[in-house]
Amino acid sequence: MRSSFIALSCALALSAQVAHAEEGAPAPAPEPITVLATGTETRIDQTGQAIAVLTAQDLQRLQGPDLVRVVEHLPGVAFARTGGPGGQTSLFVRGANSEHLLVLVDGVRLNDVSSPKGANDFATLQTGGLGSVELLRGSNSVIWGSEAIGGVLAVTSRELNGVEASAEGGSYGSFSGNAVAGLSGARAALTLNGGYERTDGVSAARAGTEADGYDQWRVGGRGRFELVPGLSVVATARYARSRSEIDGFPPPLYTFGDTLEYQVTRQFTARAGLRYRSSALDLDAGYAFSDTRRDTYDGGAGDALEYGFAGRSQRAELTGRVRLPADFALDFGADSERQTLPREGSASPRSRLNSAHALLGWYGERAQVAAGVRYDDHNQYGDAWTFGANASVRLPADLRLRASYGEGFRAPTLFELYDPTYGNVAYQPLGLDPLKPERSRSYEAGLEWGSRDRVFAAVTLFRRDTRSLVEFFSCFGETSPACVAANDAGFGFGGFYYNASRARAEGVELEWSAQASPQLAVQMNATLLRARDRSTDSFYDGKDLPRRPFATVTGSIDWTSPLEGLSLGADLRFRSESFDNRANTVKLPGGMITDLRAAYAIAPAFELYGRVENVFDAYVPTAATYNTWGRSVFAGVRVRY
Repeated sequence: MRSSFIALSCALALSAQVAHAEEGAPAPAPEPITVLATGTETRIDQTGQAIAVLTAQDLQRLQGPDLVRVVEHLPGVAFARTGGPGGQTSLFVRGANSEHLLVLVDGVRLNDVSSPKGANDFATLQTGGLGSVELLRGSNSVIWGSEAIGGVLAVTSRELNGVEASAEGGSYGSFSGNAVAGLSGARAALTLNGGYERTDGVSAARAGTEADGYDQWRVGGRGRFELVPGLSVVATARYARSRSEIDGFPPPLYTFGDTLEYQVTRQFTARAGLRYRSSALDLDAGYAFSDTRRDTYDGGAGDALEYGFAGRSQRAELTGRVRLPADFALDFGADSERQTLPREGSASPRSRLNSAHALLGWYGERAQVAAGVRYDDHNQYGDAWTFGANASVRLPADLRLRASYGEGFRAPTLFELYDPTYGNVAYQPLGLDPLKPERSRSYEAGLEWGSRDRVFAAVTLFRRDTRSLVEFFSCFGETSPACVAANDAGFGFGGFYYNASRARAEGVELEWSAQASPQLAVQMNATLLRARDRSTDSFYDGKDLPRRPFATVTGSIDWTSPLEGLSLGADLRFRSESFDNRANTVKLPGGMITDLRAAYAIAPAFELYGRVENVFDAYVPTAATYNTWGRSVFAGVRVRY
């Protein structure tokens, strides 16, 4: 860890020299555009919030189908995975729970309505066909509503004029193939994409010997057509089917090890609507649909279905921006969402959430400030108000100071409420208090220097306080009055969800990047995090939240060699020790993963590439007793037309 920060310090010192050498260089490139700050297109340097953007070029440069391996390069990000790629993968942003990160795919919410906590499993998201990845770190429920307690991650598929295809293979019997084809013009565009990934994998259980494989195929597309100047019809759709082999607790010892079990996940998302753009007003209206189904099979002779979940979300939404005189702008929106857990032979649990928000901002050339409020009306919990504000100002010496405050809101999931064995509603007649929404308050302040396309450095201080967290109490082996009453009522010794916890996450993020020359680019991020349980009435008060490392460091270096068309790169990802459980009795060792990669453009339309992941064959688990991939080698080809 010490060596990593020494390297970071040296890099920061080098940046000053690079900046001096670049005096008189061409003007910097335009700042990236994001929709996460206000809900409409906004330059990143005109918001006080911490937002990072990865482009299609970044995804191709870093290589590979694993989206988490790419997103891990951003500050404030850590993850936990139960085995190799394909194992259930949770993303933690600034120490927030995985269900507190809102995930958008082409504007559609992908958070899994069918799962107990509603979190997205990132094993089902691949880089193929993507055009950009945006990450907002911090609570922002004013714009995005429920689930945005810890942040928002938005992935957008590519719009392409032409054809691009890639295929790679490598260790563990892995293969990845992707294709994107499209026609794009001023008035209309249509792009289709598809892909297939598979791997034999490794045993999910560290003590196991049977490899647990994974495969996914997917297809998607996006289109737009301008009806009249300024008014367009837009639509997107995506379908993915994933199959993951998993390990469990086989008899007779019931210890974690090899099983034949596997899980099939089917995801379908779609959105259609109208988009209007003018000098004074922007409007986006649409209907979004998301359906997720997950079934787990025993893999035996009869291949029996063990259990399955299904969830559906339907959402009508309207967002817009009114440009007012004197550099003011009003961003606004309204939406209505219906969630359903489809069930055969019984009533399907449903929820309704209606919302509206407004954000008033002043966007000058050297300073910006915005503040807004959101109103949510839930059929189970009544109404809730959420507030947020942010500001930034340009200072002398190419500095920018920014700050933000955001509140988060998350309604309990339908599973937490209505599951017949574990749901809170079933236990309320036994004296259990009804669930309340989870709430958060997020604070941050940052100082930036330089230009992102030349030399850039930033430091951000952050804190987030979360209350009324929904926890699960297991009745296995318990004789508490609630568990005994539940057993007498015919529920069995299952368990229930209840509001119990508070948590605080605070820390500092460091970012640095430099285009030292046209041939050499260096980037490094570091995060120091303290995420702790704050439940003062429990044994866990003061304990570290599980699977949140205190320190994470990521870095990359890219060099264009004198040999025309050949580029080389290296990546490092470090994480410190952490705890695997809430009681802090099981430790996860830390360590560093190093990757090497290369690409050779034989012609503008034909490129060979390859990489070695985990060069030093390090074992850095993110979940106790689970396995990880060791050293692995991949090679591929990419063609464009």
